[in-house]
Amino acid sequence: MSMGVLMYRWVLAMLLLGASAWAHAQTLTVSAAASLGDAMKAIAPLFEAQHPGVTLRFNLAASGVLLQQLAAGAPIDVLVTADEETLDRAAAQKLIDPATRRVLATNALVLVAPAGSNLAGLDALTGPGVKRIALGKPGSVPAGRYAQQALEARGQWAALQGKLVPADHVRQVLDYVARGEVEAGFVYATDAASAAGKVRVVATVGGHAPIRYPMAVASDAGQPALARAFVQFLASPAAQAVLRQQGFGAP
Repeated sequence: MSMGVLMYRWVLAMLLLGASAWAHAQTLTVSAAASLGDAMKAIAPLFEAQHPGVTLRFNLAASGVLLQQLAAGAPIDVLVTADEETLDRAAAQKLIDPATRRVLATNALVLVAPAGSNLAGLDALTGPGVKRIALGKPGSVPAGRYAQQALEARGQWAALQGKLVPADHVRQVLDYVARGEVEAGFVYATDAASAAGKVRVVATVGGHAPIRYPMAVASDAGQPALARAFVQFLASPAAQAVLRQQGFGAP
């Protein structure tokens, strides 16, 4: 057999091997609320280790934005939001498989200020020392909606309108506070913990709907079986342990 024929067969074998590896490689796209970013990145290698050839790709944004993307036809396999309302809207539009829906974790809303601030509490927000208060846009950011509910319950919402600085997602609120661009902001307890030393928790905020993170497989998931496996994995002790380490509460 000539050297040319051997070389041809070797090249063909390598091409077939590469094609086989490509065929077995799978990417799972997970759209998750921005506040889950650190936890999801920590969970990813655990899931990937159990599913060789699978790569998790995360799309992190405000829950309302994630819903808009899914409704517009974005290739999403799993949707995880920071509130029940947004996933309810996804279900109403038949964008998720309702049989796969479950709660991933819970959280708490806190008022934070820059680390060196002496802000005393929620009552101080209406005082002259506070000129800018950051919160997520209530129409698309659940944390902003929770904050609005809390401020309305306290009778402060209308009085604070001139001070509010809208943000596209809760991590943007955290950045505004950490950089001292605002005197206060509303974020999740997990976000505040991730910026320890840069922000100070002034108060834990009540008077809003329970903060739950529901998840479900998208109706048009490109990898439905794998998406269901990931949702199941997120409920497993290993993934839940990571969420506890990140400060999230049990479902």
